[in-house]
Order: sequence, then structure tokens, then C-alpha cells
Amino acid sequence: MSLALALTIAGCGGGSSDDSGAAANADGALSIFGTEPENPLIPGTTTEAGGSKVIKAMWTGLTSYDPVTSESKNAMAESIDTDDSKVYKIKIKQGWKFHDGTEVKAKNYVDAWNFTAYSPNGQQAASFFEQVEGYQDVNTADPDGPDGPQQAPEPAAKTMSGLKVIDDYNFEVTLAEPFSVFQEKFGYNPFFPLPDSFFTDQAAFEKNPIGNGPFKFVSRQPNTNIVLVRNDDYTGPDKPKFKDLTIRMFEGAEAGYAAVNSNELDFLDTVPPSSLAGAAYQSDFPDRNGSTPYMGNQTLAFPLYQPQYQNVDLRKAISLAINRQEISEKIFEGTRLPADGWVNPAVPGYVKGQCGDLCEYNPERAKEFLAKSGFTGAITLSTNADGGHKEWMTAVCNSVKNALGIECTYEPIPTFGETRQKISNQQMNAISRAGWIADYPSIENFLNPLYRSNASSNDSTYSNPAFDALLARADAAPSVDEADKLYQEAERMLAVDMPVIPLWNQTAQYVWSERLGNVRMGSDRELDLSTVTVNG
Repeated sequence: MSLALALTIAGCGGGSSDDSGAAANADGALSIFGTEPENPLIPGTTTEAGGSKVIKAMWTGLTSYDPVTSESKNAMAESIDTDDSKVYKIKIKQGWKFHDGTEVKAKNYVDAWNFTAYSPNGQQAASFFEQVEGYQDVNTADPDGPDGPQQAPEPAAKTMSGLKVIDDYNFEVTLAEPFSVFQEKFGYNPFFPLPDSFFTDQAAFEKNPIGNGPFKFVSRQPNTNIVLVRNDDYTGPDKPKFKDLTIRMFEGAEAGYAAVNSNELDFLDTVPPSSLAGAAYQSDFPDRNGSTPYMGNQTLAFPLYQPQYQNVDLRKAISLAINRQEISEKIFEGTRLPADGWVNPAVPGYVKGQCGDLCEYNPERAKEFLAKSGFTGAITLSTNADGGHKEWMTAVCNSVKNALGIECTYEPIPTFGETRQKISNQQMNAISRAGWIADYPSIENFLNPLYRSNASSNDSTYSNPAFDALLARADAAPSVDEADKLYQEAERMLAVDMPVIPLWNQTAQYVWSERLGNVRMGSDRELDLSTVTVNG
């Protein structure tokens, strides 16, 4: 992350809202806005924002990311050593406990990683382990494929040969090829450990998930709330200063906004567009609002498994028909930066202008691509109705309609969970909202998981062998600098195929109740649970 951005983050939304002088309450309760998780709360199959919010609160990985600078630093790891970016020797801290009281040991990491990678288990994040030696022996299917992992050939092995437990507190990871970025992944969900009890009774675990982080699971009511409580035995440095945490689901960001205004909800991470207009949220919540840039972007994803969207000229025509600057100014009050590529500017490895003029509003050129495509039908945009996206999705549709002279309709889906199910099951018939918040600070994270063939978050089902080959060369580069140059070359290839349309890079506008102090949002677009206090 750039120094300028880090300073901006440090200066936004970082102050206390405690005007009453009330003392912070270590036994206080805090409620935050959330969306229904797509899957059971298992780290290896949780890659979307709704579930990740819970997973991040319940688990601590080998490393963690600084909420301001995004720098990776050791957390559960005592040390991580490598001489060649191929063999990693990892030592974990002794005495660290799961929520069930059992000690976290090296085997809990190795067992969890093997479970996630083994394709019959259908874990969405399996491909994050593809660099590990022996991955191809345990994974023979795309877990997100429409036929499901059970339709794939039986893997030759159940464990990866590149994972080796040395003793209770040491394990070794051998990759098939050097991968200099690999260590940056260790703070991300799929790399979290799982307790022994998970492997003896997975169904019981799904009802009562057990992590090793600052919060413990209490209960879950689908589409209503998930309740957590502080883990008072937690030994990490980021111990929370309040006791109870509830993630609450609403019909949309507007309902969440009203709930914060009435002090029925403590924190909303997404101010709805209606309250961005005229900076109304700053007037509604004086001294209780923030704006923070983060490592995320917004895109439109084509379901390339649908015949009407397989035409690259149509995809380019739609991109050229979107007036990003006007939408940012009118809908978002200038709080979005029109995208010029597929990688967020705050991410190491970013290069300006990777999309070229295909991300610039040009109605005449858009019509030329439309004519070349031969497309004469209508298009549909769709996303979850509970996320505050109606205004800008409608504006995008109107921009396309006005520029191209074709019909465009916005059709919302009630919930985020339902939307994700349709996408994961390849049942989406419309162009859908997509977005990405960096799992770890690297250009690689904006390419491999999203656009490599059969990758865990490749919702469009984009596949280009030449693109895959270039990513493989980047992955095997001996240094991060050399890898970044190849990743940048791969990103430029996306402008040829336009599988996903870049829209804008994100900043988060958020508000909080009168009860909170020391509010800070991190570069991962999450409330910093280690600094926030509950007053009164």
C-alpha cells in the first residue's frame, strides 16, 4: 500500500465518538451490519464478504495484516523461514488454544490445508493451495463447477506430499515451484487451522464452529444474526475491549442506516447511495462517520457460460457505454475512483492504465463494437437487494441504454446469500455485480483467484490457456519484483477478452452509534475489533 493511502486511512474515522465522557465498557455489547454467509462457517469454503466477517473474528492465522498498512506480520507463527521461496519452515507458538480448550498444533494446520485442497470435500478455496507439491494428486475438480466435486475422478491421494509435520509446533511446506508470494497468503481464511473435533464430527462443527481467535461462536439465526462472544483465554495481541459481538442482517443498507440512526445498530460499513447524496451521512452523524480507501474494486461479471455473453465485442461495447465518472459524481458524491484496470491502485504491483481506452466512456465507439457483435437483444443487470446497490446499478443500466440504444433492466435478487448461490451454481442469467477486497496485499491476489481457469472465485468461468501460462510463469518467478512484472503483463491480456468490466476503485463510507469510541476501519474494509470501544 502506498504511503499516501496509509496516511489517509490513519486519518479517517480513527477518532472516538464518545462525547458523553462515558468510560469504555469491557463487558459491553456491539452490533455490526452483515450479510448472510454463503456457506457453513468453515475457513476453507468461506471466500465471500459475509462469511469472512465472521471467520476473521473467530480465527487467527499464522500471520495477520496490519489494519492501516496491510503489512503482513507473524501472529500464531513464531517464525517462517525460507531460503528459496520453495521450502517454507514454519514454527507456531506454544500454548495457543482453540475455543474448545484443545491446543493448536502443527497438525491442525496441515490437516486443515489437506482437507481444503482435497476436491471431494468441495471447499471453494481449494485452489489457494495449488502451488503446494502434491496438490494435483488431491484435487481433480473445480469445486465451483456445476456438476459438483463428486462427479470428478477420484483423486490419487488424500494428502499433499508437500506438507510435513515435523513435531507438535513445527511443520514444513514444499512447493512444486518457487512462489515468492506464497507467504503473503498465510493470514487469509483457507490457511487457518481446524481443531481435531472438526474431523471427527463435521456436522457438529458446522452447528457450533470452533476457531482459535478473539471471538467464540454462540449462535446463528439464518438471515437474522450471528452472535459471538469474546474469548477471554485468547493470547493474541489484538484482544477486543468489549465482550459481545452480534453480526446483524437487514433487508438492505438503508435499513441498517436507519438502525444506526436510532442506536439499534452500532456500526454500518456501507452507507447507502441515498445517504451519500449531498454528504447527508456527515450531517446525520456528525463526529460519527468515516471515509476510508481500501484495497477493493467494483466490477461487472459476465456469466460466460450463457451464450449471449460469450461475444467479446458485446462485452467491450457495454464497458465503453458506462459513464464511470458521472456515476461516481452523481451517485457516490465522488467517493469512487473510476477504474483503469483490474487491480486496485493501493495494491503492490499496480500499473496505471491497464484497461486502456476500453474503460473510458465513448458512446460512438461503444456503438461500433455493438454493431460488430451483431447483438440485438436486451441485457439484464442483477445483484443482491440487501446491499445498497440499487441506485448505482440502475444508473449503469441507464448509461448503457442511452449509449447503445438497447434495453437494459435491473433485476435485484433478495439476499446476498441467494445471489451467491446462483453464481456458485452457475445459474446466473444476468450480468452481475462483482467486487473484490484483497485477501493479502499483492497484485497476484487480483488475478489468480479471479481469472485463472477454474480458480476459486472465477465466477465468470473465464478461461484462457495463454493467460494461465503467463500466471504460472509469474508464480514461479524467483522474486516478487520479477513476479509482479509478469502479473502486470497478464493483467493487460484481460483487456483483450474483457471477461469482467472494471467500474471503480473503492472507498468505504461508514457510520456508527453514540455508544462507540475509537472507531477505525482497516484496509480490508472491516471494523478494527481490537481498537473499538463500547461506551457506557
